[in-house]
Amino acid sequence: MSDYMFMLDNHLSSEQSRMVEEIQAVTQNANVNLYLTGGALRDMLGGFPLHEIDFTVEAQPAKLARTLEAKAGCKILASDDHRKIIWIEFSGGVRTSLAMARTEKYTKPGAKPQVQAATIHEDLRGRDFTVNAIALSLSRASRGLLIDPTNGAGDLERKELRAVSNYTLYDDPSRILRMFRLQVRLGFAIEERTRMQYQNVREAQLETRIPPALLRDELQRIAQEPDPGHVLQVLQQENLLGLFSPALAGGNVNLSSFEKLHRVRQLIVFGVPFSFEPTPLFFNLLTEKFSPKERTALVKDLEIPKAVVTGWQALETRAKALEKELKSAKLNKPSRVWAVASKSPGDQLLFLLLKSSERLVQDRIKHYLQKYLPTAHEITERDVLAAGAEPGTAKGERVREHLILTHLDARPKKAEPAPPVETAAPPLPSPAAPARR
Repeated sequence: MSDYMFMLDNHLSSEQSRMVEEIQAVTQNANVNLYLTGGALRDMLGGFPLHEIDFTVEAQPAKLARTLEAKAGCKILASDDHRKIIWIEFSGGVRTSLAMARTEKYTKPGAKPQVQAATIHEDLRGRDFTVNAIALSLSRASRGLLIDPTNGAGDLERKELRAVSNYTLYDDPSRILRMFRLQVRLGFAIEERTRMQYQNVREAQLETRIPPALLRDELQRIAQEPDPGHVLQVLQQENLLGLFSPALAGGNVNLSSFEKLHRVRQLIVFGVPFSFEPTPLFFNLLTEKFSPKERTALVKDLEIPKAVVTGWQALETRAKALEKELKSAKLNKPSRVWAVASKSPGDQLLFLLLKSSERLVQDRIKHYLQKYLPTAHEITERDVLAAGAEPGTAKGERVREHLILTHLDARPKKAEPAPPVETAAPPLPSPAAPARR
């Protein structure tokens, strides 16, 4: 096993490892070259948590995705027929994308690119930033081989964001938004020539050519960031927020709410599973100062999908109903708080931490995040087996839930007082020696 494969294995969860194995099996049977690309390699080599796991194949991905759907039981979520990308969800909520290795040629800035199939080396040379232009081969013949034609690994060591070519930001001006988003997340500096390229793009006002669909996609990616408020603050300083909505052009965004959200998210214990969809809460905070007319215009101008709009607009109403449930006097045991909170969407719990004026509700949610979730995480598959059930089955889940509830309500045993320790009486002091003159 190469060092890079060992490193990858150490970064993947058990669900992610199963996903990688299933994709490898399907591509090997089809005799197709498979590569782990983009953000996963950047984060793995840079020592960051893996936020995204994307694959590239030197083939059409549609047939491979259908085979995966049939054999692995995964679900195809969406596809981009032009760029040949398919988004897939595996068991355990693990998501990935499968894309064709390709080149993209732009006839003018912001135009729809002409896409052609290509080798992995050609694909990487056509990407945005060098730290995103690294691949790890998962093919049988070259498994563990790192492919880095633009020295992205070197830029990771230098902590620099460098455009792959002199035309990177000209071809696709939406990359300037991605550049600042990555700068915030990674804490990297923008390389000097890339900064000059950005300034030339702004002087030519090429940012005004970014299509609404790309603006919408980038806004939704900002929502997924660990600290979206910091990204918005940087974009505000660069006078770029107005691209998303004229209502944001004058700094009409409540950055203090996003700062509070960042502090709230830090209450979640690292390594303990807590699932939540950040997009509804993000849009709720982003448009706090908007008028109804401005919210409607944002949805229309960026062509925001109905499902996103529904989740965003219904968040407050649903959170209020949850608030009423969480302040009930019946929740007088940790297990009863768990029974409500564990079945509630994470975005509603965080919304209440931000907005609820009920101290009892705030305390119960904090206890859930900081005490009950870590306690539940201590119940292992071994415990379920010891209780006579098979992990992963319906019975196993019922047994696990019972063990969690019992464990939450168990009172810690009081330590018995230690018996007094008999100590010998201190010796009598010896007579003082006569002083010498």
